Amino acid sequence: MSQPIDPDISKSMTLPSRFYTENESFREIVSSFGNCWHFAAHRSQLEGASSIPLNHMEAMVGEAMALTISEEVRCLSNVCTHRGMILVTEKCNSSSIKCGYHGRTFGLDGCFKNMPEFGGVKDFPSAQDNLPEFPIMEWKGMIFTGISPSRYNSVFNVMDERIGWMPIDEFRHDESRHRSYEIDANWALYVDNYLEGFHIPFVHGDLHDALDYDSYSTELFEGGVLQIGIAKGDEDTFDLPDSSPDFGKRVAAYYYWLFPGVMLNFYPWGLSVNLVIPISVKRTKIVYHGFVWDESKLGKGAGGNLDKVEEEDQDIVEATQRGVSSSSYDRGRYSTTRETGVHHFHRMLFEDG
Repeated sequence: MSQPIDPDISKSMTLPSRFYTENESFREIVSSFGNCWHFAAHRSQLEGASSIPLNHMEAMVGEAMALTISEEVRCLSNVCTHRGMILVTEKCNSSSIKCGYHGRTFGLDGCFKNMPEFGGVKDFPSAQDNLPEFPIMEWKGMIFTGISPSRYNSVFNVMDERIGWMPIDEFRHDESRHRSYEIDANWALYVDNYLEGFHIPFVHGDLHDALDYDSYSTELFEGGVLQIGIAKGDEDTFDLPDSSPDFGKRVAAYYYWLFPGVMLNFYPWGLSVNLVIPISVKRTKIVYHGFVWDESKLGKGAGGNLDKVEEEDQDIVEATQRGVSSSSYDRGRYSTTRETGVHHFHRMLFEDG
């Protein structure tokens, strides 16, 4: 796909509206997502389980997947090799995977184990009767997967250099912080909105009161964007170690976005993971997962009322979808100081996967 975004942000026009409104453009972009790493789960979500379905991956990359846990964590196809039935439909703790349609059974390593009424079938079983396995990447207790992920492997090193001091692998999954929303907007519009703090004074009054807008910064890296929110007044901040490149700053939040739709929001209380899942060209699902580090800091600072911030963002994004669908709009211009993350994202959409 040709690159419609000028590398010079001061000259560039924004993304043409057809990428938010036309099915063909939507399908062309989303078809490349199998080459990317996607958040699967945090280790704390796997406790007490032998397998969990990854329902969001089916929408992201067109493959039904499940994580299994025995001697090691694996990402397997969640489709029975007999007739294509979905295998794991909920978190469970069993020593095997059994199809609820005709009883075909697999080990947690994906290998075929047995099948009723197949005694007369020739050349059975074969390797084709095992469940295909997908690559995984684990970083500080966070598990990522994809069909054949090859893009932007360096993002984990970038995060490690900045926040590797955090005991992220010790964070605990908090089911009460789980949220799931569907909005009438293109997935890329939701990402656009996330990647700039430009709108904070106009849309998020409470968040604006917690953050020093003039000190808000955006850093670009291959495969993602980091936004750093600096606390205003006596709002909660990280207790940064001397080894941190931000030591001495009053950091209230680290907002990481990883292409295409993983948002890792680190606050003094822990981590909020937002997954942006395209459903159709004008419909998107947002899934929140929460992982707590310090319960005493919940409800405070920049990460204090995420439900309110989310509601405000959804209203803005849905209204913008209506606007970009108008025949009177096609493209705008970027702020060279506040929309560098959006410009970076738009250029990444047209890089070769």
